Amino acid sequence: MPNIVLFSGSSHQDLSRRVADRLGLELGKVVTKKFSNQETSVEIGESVRGEDVYIIQSGCGEINDNLMELLIMINACKIASSSRVTAVIPCFPYARQDKKDKVGKIRAPISAKLVANMLSVAGADHIITMDLHASQIQGFFDIPVDNLYAEPAVLQWIKENIAEWRNCIIVSPDAGGAKRVTSIADRLNVEFALIHKERKKANEVDRMVLVGDVKDRVAILVDDMADTCGTICHAADKLVSAGATKVYAILTHGIFSGPAISRINNAAFEAVVVTNTIPQEEKMKHCPKIQFIDISMILAEAIRRTHNGESVSYLFSHVPL
Repeated sequence: MPNIVLFSGSSHQDLSRRVADRLGLELGKVVTKKFSNQETSVEIGESVRGEDVYIIQSGCGEINDNLMELLIMINACKIASSSRVTAVIPCFPYARQDKKDKVGKIRAPISAKLVANMLSVAGADHIITMDLHASQIQGFFDIPVDNLYAEPAVLQWIKENIAEWRNCIIVSPDAGGAKRVTSIADRLNVEFALIHKERKKANEVDRMVLVGDVKDRVAILVDDMADTCGTICHAADKLVSAGATKVYAILTHGIFSGPAISRINNAAFEAVVVTNTIPQEEKMKHCPKIQFIDISMILAEAIRRTHNGESVSYLFSHVPL
């Protein structure tokens, strides 16, 4: 592919290398460092004049530092006369702050919109991301946004790793994920269920009600992300008490902060499967239940199709893994 340059931020270099290998490219030369006052410095080590630039940086780890690094890299490429700059953000930062949840929260920010504005002002011409927490975040941008889905890779993992998948039931841990689980259930031709949860405060679930019959079935919890894992671990207990024979969890973004790892280790999961939009190597050392699906092919194919002016929607149903 001529006239294309692929750069990696510092948040997830393993994924960037996997994407570059899939595309048959070398990662571009870039040096990122911090001054003594913790300001971020970026030096692009090669010409990008007239090039189609792709910068891979996931919203994980030191999120604020990595976000600032991405903005500076975008701006550096833009003012160096690149023809187009695409930010490839596998896990979009601040995606959960996409609205004011309650009428009483009149002074709450909509931080996902702020991040969208920052990316646009920095000079991004295009955004590629995966499984946005809320699809309407695409509407926060005035530039093209491709929201990719991990669903094809998830379907393949289920068929290859769960022998009893024909007797499974797909479960959403909250009402907001109903559309996601019904799509997967329809593709597998199985039934679905959902769990209605009520929260007393953020990251703390007060009550759960299961809607659907999971008795004598393999239950597969599907969600876009898990942070402290209180919700999915409570959901797993609920499914086991309702008669599920086995419980799996499949998540696109495994954040796993705070007590998440200990909760997963103590929960009734056969496996907790995540994509590698966020690095998982260290967490997998402390939790043998965690497995990951490599989504570098999805990102690589999206980059290839974008660069060649081809349709990206093909990836929603066909992924050559």
